[in-house]
Amino acid sequence: MTIHWCGTGLSAIPGLRRLIEGGHKVTVWNRTIDKALAEVGDLTDDIRAFDIDALGVMLGKGDVIVSMLPGDWHVPLAELAIAKGANFVSSSYIAPEMRALDEKAREAGVALINEVGLDPGIDHLMAHALVADYRASDAFDPQNHLSFISYCGGIPKNPNPFRYKFSWSPLGVLKALRSPSKSVRDYAPLDVARPWDAITSYIAPLPTPESFEVYPNRDSLPFMAEYQFEDHWPIKEFVRGTLRLNGWADAWSDVFTEIETLSGPEGDARLKEMSDQFWDENAYDEGEPDRVVLCVGLKAEKDGSEVWHKTYVMDAWGDERGTAMARLVSIPVSLAVESVLNREIPAGVHAAPSDPKLVQSWMSEVDKLAQHLQVVTHSTDAVF
Repeated sequence: MTIHWCGTGLSAIPGLRRLIEGGHKVTVWNRTIDKALAEVGDLTDDIRAFDIDALGVMLGKGDVIVSMLPGDWHVPLAELAIAKGANFVSSSYIAPEMRALDEKAREAGVALINEVGLDPGIDHLMAHALVADYRASDAFDPQNHLSFISYCGGIPKNPNPFRYKFSWSPLGVLKALRSPSKSVRDYAPLDVARPWDAITSYIAPLPTPESFEVYPNRDSLPFMAEYQFEDHWPIKEFVRGTLRLNGWADAWSDVFTEIETLSGPEGDARLKEMSDQFWDENAYDEGEPDRVVLCVGLKAEKDGSEVWHKTYVMDAWGDERGTAMARLVSIPVSLAVESVLNREIPAGVHAAPSDPKLVQSWMSEVDKLAQHLQVVTHSTDAVF
């Protein structure tokens, strides 16, 4: 079986190198061969210019396509995989067009695995672990009122006045600020048009507790089913969101004000100008450490008192291995590839696995990638 790894951008390399060093048969596809050679040429010479037709000729039954390319490529590559009886892996969110391939993938007996990076990815694993732990606990009661949070952020290890630094083009971050979100707060749906309308404070239970600014992103609601919450469970809070350094909202206030006024082609052009400026002023320097903080928490309450409360917390930063972001995105992707090759994931369209053995196995690898990984048990009012 051959792994066809497409894309050698900044967040792709540690996982790709891990697979090659592990002895897997890997063909590397990238739009520019020189870029791929610079990243993995010391390990392999099986590097080709990316072309979907050429890939289709080489693709064999049981192979795995990994797409670390822009999102527009994921569905065409997944469709190619189905046609050839091959599998597909990406770190990106499952788009509706990808979800729609589920039946075809099952019929073809192939797995299309997505959401296996950092966020989405490691956050899913943490959520599955916590929900399984809660269900197995003495505190479990379908009538308990539940609060779930999942906050992830890539932030500078050494804070700057802008309270943020960029590893790649800021345009994606700026566009995300224009996106609405859906979550649950105080038992009711919370629809937010712009992130800055819902910024709150969160204290992460790190070894030294640390306060961050957080806000909801995307649509959190479908993940209640993904994390196997029952429809009849009372949900007080359910939010998946973004974590930023304290002071971020103030440092970006002028950005928020201007983004609110932008629309149409002129607005897009202005966003590009802003992106270029931010890249010039706030890009990571060579060798400068980044930092990733991820906190996933589940709390159960009965009669107004906490009866179960745990938070899975991770803190990682760039070191001699490279950036935290790159290894936390791409190495879980490589674990997904191995799970597919080992037939540990069934046919169909899937996000990160909920199977306890895979969750435990993958998280043991994540533990090696992060400088701090812990499940924090908070004190509760319950006595069992």
